Amino acid sequence: MSNVLRLALVDPNDASRESLKAMLLGMDTIWLEADCSRYEFFPDIIEQTTPDVGVVSLDNNPTTAINLIARITAECPDTALLAASESSDGQQILKAIRAGAREFLTLPLVDQELSEALDRISMAKFGGNDSRGRACQVIAIAGATGGVGSTSTAVNLGCVLAEDPRNSVALVDLDLALGDADVFLDAIPDYTIADVVQNISRLDIQLLKRSLTKHSSGLYLLPRPVELHDVAGIQPDSLRKVIGLLKASFSHLIVDLSKTYSDLDMVAIETASKVLLITQLDLPCLRNVVRLMMSFDETEGLQDKVEIIVNRAGLDAGQISLKKAKETLGREIFALLPNDYRTMVEVRNNGVPLITQAPKAALTQAFRDMAARLGGGIDADDHDDHHDSEHASSNESRWKRFWPGQTKAKG
Repeated sequence: MSNVLRLALVDPNDASRESLKAMLLGMDTIWLEADCSRYEFFPDIIEQTTPDVGVVSLDNNPTTAINLIARITAECPDTALLAASESSDGQQILKAIRAGAREFLTLPLVDQELSEALDRISMAKFGGNDSRGRACQVIAIAGATGGVGSTSTAVNLGCVLAEDPRNSVALVDLDLALGDADVFLDAIPDYTIADVVQNISRLDIQLLKRSLTKHSSGLYLLPRPVELHDVAGIQPDSLRKVIGLLKASFSHLIVDLSKTYSDLDMVAIETASKVLLITQLDLPCLRNVVRLMMSFDETEGLQDKVEIIVNRAGLDAGQISLKKAKETLGREIFALLPNDYRTMVEVRNNGVPLITQAPKAALTQAFRDMAARLGGGIDADDHDDHHDSEHASSNESRWKRFWPGQTKAKG
């Protein structure tokens, strides 16, 4: 797990409290444990949730707020308190610090000021760990059609990333009806994403961790529901909260999407820092890639996150050449996964990842290479940005030329 600060907030002013919440929820290294609108209730919240950080807004009643800081400092010394106020009065700042506040923040908050204050608290709590403050990389795995190997890609990429002790990796199976990531890992989970969503109102890092199934590779799994009727209870807002907490808890989050591109799938895609679109070198797959890329182009910035992965490369029978595929798509292929049908059948049937079943296979090495390129973040390789910018200007026309309905409409 990455070093996440659990935070509770008290501010009787609705407007400034909501503003603070919005800023905190946008930070990957913060989990907002609780927010409170009454000073008198805050000590109980601190006692029940034991957060790392408490933020106390002074402006509604500075005297009461400063007395509150002194009380919590005495009763819960492990919670670092931050005082926040629109006033920069020196006497008030001095009283807050003397009462026990570690930092004084001026409202409205500036991102950098808040981040620096939290960094200092995180450094004191966790020490100089390099993983401190490391943003989570969310990787959505999408398929151009069913059966192209998106689940095997998600599982094996996750296991390879989890091999690195610097990484903490979770996999969410978002194919809620027919997902089988648990089968690939020979796992019998105690809890599923449906159980997590049912407890969304009291969900915290500890509860979430207990709900995940840990594989021997180090990969954590949140599987699809067991019962089909549980699927309807998983809504986009609940999924956003689950993803937000997973982002705050892991260095890498992999989401294996369904093939329906539903509202839930789109939540994961919009949250992702990378979208790996898995395809094969045949006409139906490539047509679907074009169709999907045209749809992605409607959302600003989404197309730039997409990387195309060719699976089962080298399967000679009837495949379109890689050169022709690149010309058709108008962009580079991010990675090639070689065809190794026998090994993949063994992996699936034995319920073990490639790194265990065939650690020296070319396919396993291809996953290691892909993980190395992804592991450093969105900008792992500068030349990827060069290829993207080189082809960006011609992408739209190439998509439309390949999709017959578009050219007919123009004619």
